[in-house]
Amino acid sequence: MALWVTLLCSLVASLLGGLYLLGAFRRRRANEPPLDKGHIPWLGYALDFRKDSSEFLKRMQRKHGDIFTVLLRGYYFTFVMDPFCFGAIVKESRAKLDFKKFASELVRRVFGYQSVEASHKIIQLSSTKHLMGDGLVVMTQAMMENLQKLMLFKMNSGERARTWQEDSLFNYCYNIIFRAGYLALYGSEPHQGADNKEKANEHDRVHSDELFYEFRKYDRLFPRLAYAVLPPKDKIEAERLKRLFWSMLSVKKSRQKDNISGWVSDQEQSLAENGVPEYMRDRFMFLLLWASQGNTGPAAFWLLFYLMKHPEAMKAVKEEVDKVSRESGQEVKPGRPPINVTRDMLNQTPLLDSALEETLRLVAAPILIRAVLQDMTLKTSDGTEYALRKGDRVALFPHASVQMDPEIHPEPHRFKYDRFLNPDGTRKDFYKNGKKLKYFSMPWGAGISICPGRFFATNEMKLFVFLMLTYYDLELLDGEEEIPPIDSSRWGFGTMQPIRDVRFRYRPRF
Repeated sequence: MALWVTLLCSLVASLLGGLYLLGAFRRRRANEPPLDKGHIPWLGYALDFRKDSSEFLKRMQRKHGDIFTVLLRGYYFTFVMDPFCFGAIVKESRAKLDFKKFASELVRRVFGYQSVEASHKIIQLSSTKHLMGDGLVVMTQAMMENLQKLMLFKMNSGERARTWQEDSLFNYCYNIIFRAGYLALYGSEPHQGADNKEKANEHDRVHSDELFYEFRKYDRLFPRLAYAVLPPKDKIEAERLKRLFWSMLSVKKSRQKDNISGWVSDQEQSLAENGVPEYMRDRFMFLLLWASQGNTGPAAFWLLFYLMKHPEAMKAVKEEVDKVSRESGQEVKPGRPPINVTRDMLNQTPLLDSALEETLRLVAAPILIRAVLQDMTLKTSDGTEYALRKGDRVALFPHASVQMDPEIHPEPHRFKYDRFLNPDGTRKDFYKNGKKLKYFSMPWGAGISICPGRFFATNEMKLFVFLMLTYYDLELLDGEEEIPPIDSSRWGFGTMQPIRDVRFRYRPRF
C-alpha cells in the first residue's frame, strides 16, 4: 500500500510540475500588465508570432493596450509599445534588465559560438576604436576602394559604351555591398609587384562572389534557425554551411590576408588573450561577418528601389551627390581617375541621409529583448505603474510602435525622402500626444545593445548609393513596378527582405 501511495504522489508531483512548466498555473498578479497565454500550453502564441510578428503584436496592442504579456514557447514576454517608456527600459541597469543571456543563447544556436564574459566588451571597444572617429575614416576609405574594385571592373576593362545592362536589384545590391564589406574587413589576397596585383584582384572578385553565394544560402535559413524550427534536411544544410564558414573565415586563413582590418584582428587577438580557443575564434569570425554584412545590402536595395520609384527623390539626391563631388574638385569623366569619396564628403549629404533614414524607418524591424533579473516596476506615459516579474522578458518592437505610427509619421507607409528634414534643411523633431519624442525611429536598437557598427554600416550604404548615382543612370525595367511584399518570417532580425526581386537597368553616365 505504501508503495502505491509513493508512486501516486510521485505521479501527481510530476503532473503538477509539468503543468507548471507549461504555464497552466500562471496568473496575473496585482499591477502586472494584461496576461494572454493563448490556447496552446507552453507554446502559447509562438506559432502566430513566428508567422507574422508585426501583425500579431498589432493585434495584441488593439486588444490589450500599450503593454501586455504573452506566452511564447515557455517564456513570458512583456511587450511595451509606449515610446515614452523606451528610455527607462534601454537605460535600466543590467542588474535588473540584461540582454546578454538572450543574445548568448542566440549566437550559440545560429553561429555555434559560445560567448565568454568579455565578448561584449571586446566588441564595444574594438568598434569604438575602428568604426568611429579616426578609425571610421580608415574603414570608409577601405570600403570605397573595394566598392570601386567590384563596381567598376567592367568599365575599367574597356566596356565604356553607354549601353543599358539589366540585373536583379536585390541580388545586385546585396552582392556588391557584402563582397566589398567582406574585403574591407577581412582583408584581400596578398601580392608582390604590380604584375600580380590584377591576379590578386581577380582572386578577390571570384572568392568574394563564391562566399556571397554560400552566405545567401545560410541567410535564407537564418529565421527558422534562430527559432529552432528547421526541418531535418535544412538542419543538415545549416550545419554544413556553418562548418564551411568556420573554415573559410578561420584565424589561420585570415592571417594570410593583406589589409585585414583592425576591427577584425584586434577582436581575434583579444579573445585569444582571454583564453578563447582557436576553433571558437573561427566561429566568432562568422558571427562578425553576419553582424556586419547581413543587413546593409538589403537596406541599400530598398533605398535604391525607393529612389527609382520616386523620380523627384532620385533627382534631388542625385543633384546633391553631384554638387558634393564638384565642390570637392572632382569630376567623373572618361580617362580620369575614379572619384575619391571621403567621410567628409559623406557628411555633406543631408538629403541622402534623410532618404536613408526614411528607408530604415520603413524596413528596419529589430526586436529589442531584455531578461528581467529581479522584480521591478515600469511607469507608462499616463502614470500607470506596472510590475514586471523576475524570469520574464521585456521586448520592444519599434517598427510597429513608433516607425509606423501615423501620429508620429503621417502617411507612415509612404516613402518621403525628406521626412527627417525641416524646410531649411535642419533636423526635424517628432511628437506624440503633443510631447517631443526621443525615440521616433530605432533601426539600430538602443542603449547598451545599440549596434556598435552603425556608423560604418551607414557609410557602407551611403558610399554604395553615392557611387551608383555618380557613375550610372538607373531605372526600373517596369515603370509601374509595385513595392514587393516583405518576407514576414524575418520580423525582428533587422532589415526586412522582399519575397521577390525587382529587375532594373543601368548604364554609365559618362
